[in-house]
Amino acid sequence: MERRKLGKTDLELPVISYGASSLGQEFRRVTIEEALQSCRVALELGMNFIDTSPFYGRGMSEVLLGQVLRDLPREEFILGTKLGRYDLDHFDFSARRVAESIDVSLHRMGVDHLDIILCHDIEFVEMQQIVDETIPAIQKIRDAGKVRYIGFSGYPMKIFPFVIDQIDVDVVLSYNNYHLQNTSFAEHFDYLKSKDVGIMNAGPFCARLLTNGALPEWHKEPEEVRVACKQAADHCAAQGVDIAQLAVQFCVASENISTTIAGSANPDNVRNWAKWAETPLDEKLLAEVLAIIEPIKDIGHIEGLAENN
Repeated sequence: MERRKLGKTDLELPVISYGASSLGQEFRRVTIEEALQSCRVALELGMNFIDTSPFYGRGMSEVLLGQVLRDLPREEFILGTKLGRYDLDHFDFSARRVAESIDVSLHRMGVDHLDIILCHDIEFVEMQQIVDETIPAIQKIRDAGKVRYIGFSGYPMKIFPFVIDQIDVDVVLSYNNYHLQNTSFAEHFDYLKSKDVGIMNAGPFCARLLTNGALPEWHKEPEEVRVACKQAADHCAAQGVDIAQLAVQFCVASENISTTIAGSANPDNVRNWAKWAETPLDEKLLAEVLAIIEPIKDIGHIEGLAENN
């Protein structure tokens, strides 16, 4: 699988990486065996960057990953997790919780260090705390050897310059803002590259919006977006193509993005992503789909505190 350098780090990430949110049953109930097998298949196919969080399944994702990773040499995988978000409405970015959270994550996954640690969904709190307290606390832990690279994640575009203009980070993760329907994240590519910040993208399917699957109950995109994306999916199906294939290929095609993180507890989905990432993009079909989506392009929603949007 093609790999790309992540900003100023020494990491080379696969263009498609494994997101372990589904192991926490964020989309549906999963069995332990299918969860473990989906991760093993990803690793076998070269998707050896794994992204998780203590928020996913309220610890379940990290625990299940530990069952897979404990049998592997540490150099065979690149591991990233997050801190600060622990439940739907529970956020704690204090320095004390930073140290506790990292130690708990290391224990759950059976590793002695993290390659990447991200402050998770910072738009839900007063973001100055991330600059003044959270990242400096992580830097001390990095200096102790438990963490290699530091960054943050979130949905609103405002969060990226707010933090990076004040403090150095290695990497950022944006979710559901670079895919077929919404490419808002691209506005910041030149800025991020000028700062040598690694660019990671999550959510190529926008939480199933760009698949043939049923949307989760918590999906927030407005009705007109759902209708247009369903029309696009039906158009692809009429051509014998799963819109999810086009969604993967569209994200991989952007060389500004080091990796796109996709999550599933279904091993067959993971196999498809690896195959699609190496399949030539149907430019004609892409143009037709983008034309269907154009009237609702870049429409998103408010996430977190109003002042952070």
